[in-house]
Amino acid sequence: MATGPATRAYRDERQQPFGDHYFRAFDDAVVSSIGLGTYLGDPTDAVDDRYASAILTALESGCNVLDTAINYRCQRSERVVGRALAGSEVGREAVLVATKGGFIPFDGSRPPNPGQYVIEEYLDTGIVDREDLVAGSHCIAPDYVETQLDRSLGNLELESIDLYYVHNPETQLRERPPEAVYDQLEATFTRLEERAAAGDVGRYGVATWEAFRVPPDHSSHLSLVEILERARAASRAAGTDETHFRAIQLPFNAAMPEAFTVAAQDAPDGGSPVPVLRAAADAGVAVFTSASIAQGELASRLPNAIAERAPGDRPVQQALTFARSAPGVTSSLVGMSRPAHVEENVASGIHNPLEDDAFEAMLE
Repeated sequence: MATGPATRAYRDERQQPFGDHYFRAFDDAVVSSIGLGTYLGDPTDAVDDRYASAILTALESGCNVLDTAINYRCQRSERVVGRALAGSEVGREAVLVATKGGFIPFDGSRPPNPGQYVIEEYLDTGIVDREDLVAGSHCIAPDYVETQLDRSLGNLELESIDLYYVHNPETQLRERPPEAVYDQLEATFTRLEERAAAGDVGRYGVATWEAFRVPPDHSSHLSLVEILERARAASRAAGTDETHFRAIQLPFNAAMPEAFTVAAQDAPDGGSPVPVLRAAADAGVAVFTSASIAQGELASRLPNAIAERAPGDRPVQQALTFARSAPGVTSSLVGMSRPAHVEENVASGIHNPLEDDAFEAMLE
């Protein structure tokens, strides 16, 4: 598990040449404001090897946030994160490892008949109840998520996972009413609270795509206030002292600024609706942003206001500076499967984040 003393020592050893607020607090740990994501790439040995090298470079370079999911690259991304951690000179307790469960994962490669694979490996075996499966690929029932958590621990070769996300719960809204989705989240949160009490999980949350960025009348909307209430109820049911729900993940970048610009969430105090970054900050919930360079789209082309004002030697660095400057963001994730990309992206951290007024001016 990542610890406060180990992550602070990691920061102290690598503080130079980074700018102010490159390292940020996440509960009692200290984490880099640029994190390495592992979503993209084919499920091949060659890509595994590239990721392993990139992760080792990242850990040495001052990036101690590693983000993955059991379904990424047919479980290969989790496995390569585990392999790289085992081979790194950076201690396990200095690294925040996050993964996710919800989507049905393949194993090593994409099967010729994915639908038949799901039936044989998950439905026929009883790992997934048919009534809990949505879109043929998604399940957030507590028993299923727990099996995935255990498999993730094995893939990562870890005794504990620092941050475990329920993955894209809004997918369930395609076939279920919101109340049913909240009920299932509460049941799954209760199971995660129990696993946190057992030391298998440090913190948990939800990783989303649309849920928190779209208005309440949108079919994919979920309420952060309601989710936090369900997490508190789960804590009470599990008998934990306080909820271990500590983070959300969502897309934020120069081309997708809705987390800052769209008043999509009720304020925790019952006031007027606010953007999710504000709602999360007011509730004391950390935000890890995904798609921080729009899966490479912003590496060469930025909106003029950002290209002209954001610090950075290259567009990709400016895009990352913009993303991690948003108020309330703990760390901005970017897919990095090559050491050269790691070096270029992490170099964005030498630039100080934008002040609030300068950041807001870019979005006017």
